[in-house]
Amino acid sequence: MVIIALLGAVLFLALIFGPQAWIRATMQKHGVERADFPGTGGELARHILDKAGLSDVKVERIASGDHYSSTDRVVRLSASNFDGRSVTAVAVAAHEASHALQHAEGYGPLMLRQKLAGHAIIIQRAGSILMMATPVIFALTRSPVVLLGGTLGAIGIMLSTVVIHAVTLPTEFNASFKRALPMLESYIPPEDMPGAHSVLKAAAFTYVASALVTLLDISRWLRVLRF
Repeated sequence: MVIIALLGAVLFLALIFGPQAWIRATMQKHGVERADFPGTGGELARHILDKAGLSDVKVERIASGDHYSSTDRVVRLSASNFDGRSVTAVAVAAHEASHALQHAEGYGPLMLRQKLAGHAIIIQRAGSILMMATPVIFALTRSPVVLLGGTLGAIGIMLSTVVIHAVTLPTEFNASFKRALPMLESYIPPEDMPGAHSVLKAAAFTYVASALVTLLDISRWLRVLRF
């Protein structure tokens, strides 16, 4: 039984952290600098935006966390991707710039994502607070109904963040494969396209990894409450 439990724990952790490890490994594998590329990730993002008539959308260098902010109308790239001339740099830049194009077009799934994204952190925090409060309320009332109801409610709230991450997938796949990938075909050598495809796939699955981490948080709370 102990061996089975250990194997189960290992498989569970592999499911949770495997996608994150794969994303990091993919980005690193294709992050080798290429002197033959016509420009950096930042320059490509700027080119894509200007070509689409989005000269008002800025491109900024940040420490980490590549993303497009629809509120600030800015594509933010990590230093390695902003300044880098690698498959990873240009693929990530094209992916994030594609979100700006989606925003300009009023792309439906992105609009839905924008409405939900602001609630994701609040919902998750609310779930954590409810999970922390449940044992206290139970200690005061000694009501199993309170314990069960509070726990199920908190888990439901936290699971809703998984749903929010799932809703973002159409937006990510559209940005990666319907927009960024065709752009890269005229920017990098044909032999680099498989690598670009892998990077864009990793970029699209970032939210899947986030959803799995949320599931891990739920399992931790269940252990705290000894379920």
